[in-house]
Amino acid sequence: MSSPRRAFTLIELIIVVGIIGLLIAILIPYLSKTRTASKTLICLTHLRELGKGWQIYADENDGICLPGRMYEKNGGPSNPANYYDVGNGFKYRPRWPATAGAQISLFGFDRPISYEDYSTDPDLAAIVDRQDYDNELFQCPQVPEWINERNYAYGYNHQFLGNGRQTNGRFHNFPVRMSSVSDFAGTVMFADSMGTAAGFSKFERTSYDPMGTEYSDYGNHGWSLDPPHLSSSSDRGTGDSGSPRTAVHPRHDGKVNAVFTDGHGETNTNRQLGYRTDENGMYLDGPDPNDPGGTPPTDEDEPHNRHFSGTGRDNLPFPRP
Repeated sequence: MSSPRRAFTLIELIIVVGIIGLLIAILIPYLSKTRTASKTLICLTHLRELGKGWQIYADENDGICLPGRMYEKNGGPSNPANYYDVGNGFKYRPRWPATAGAQISLFGFDRPISYEDYSTDPDLAAIVDRQDYDNELFQCPQVPEWINERNYAYGYNHQFLGNGRQTNGRFHNFPVRMSSVSDFAGTVMFADSMGTAAGFSKFERTSYDPMGTEYSDYGNHGWSLDPPHLSSSSDRGTGDSGSPRTAVHPRHDGKVNAVFTDGHGETNTNRQLGYRTDENGMYLDGPDPNDPGGTPPTDEDEPHNRHFSGTGRDNLPFPRP
């Protein structure tokens, strides 16, 4: 004769549910950290791959470093001379990711908007320099929607390595030769960027908008990465008068991914890279030696450019012409 089947009592069921809940509570933070670490590693891999393109570009162009953006000739997008090769087509004044990717046959756009496209379709005027990158290599997995070529997730140390902007017909800092870089292992090439939102407190920053132009938006003009220490005569942000600065974005568990000019990558705090913020999170420019009473920063609490200048020293970027 079989013995009667024993059912769980209510107390036993509560204990089992409690144990399961405890295990879930223990595992969720671990799984979250694992996902964060995975995204950080993928992001760093993407930056290192783009870094290879930077090095090849210099090797194939007489040692000249990649400009942040190809400079503009007269006529804007109506001038076919303003369209540059990005590997699988010609693109209007491409920014550094598309040019770097082309060097390693990793194309940013499935089909870059060409001069022929622009000249036959007036509607393309709004996005001729606002095209989204299609290649996943150009994406930061922490902010996968930040793929607009202007409002972008990764910024370039263009002020020291190749600022192709012009004022009064003169380049801000171009061409720059690799031979001018003496501290390859200590010079940031590309890094996570928050764009001009860096010039605002963390309470004033607004949401990412791929086609936006608001300075407070996360990612606005993020392709350009201003160094930590700026003066009143420095270029900054969009390059327009009155633009706030750009800066790094510590979006990987409070840290920033960066690749250096020797090709290695690191995950650092913004402070380790030389940036400083006020109590509300707004990025500081540092003392301005061009202002009356201003002195170069000598204290560790001040922003410095030792990881951006290419020399290991706290040099200021070239002033606007």
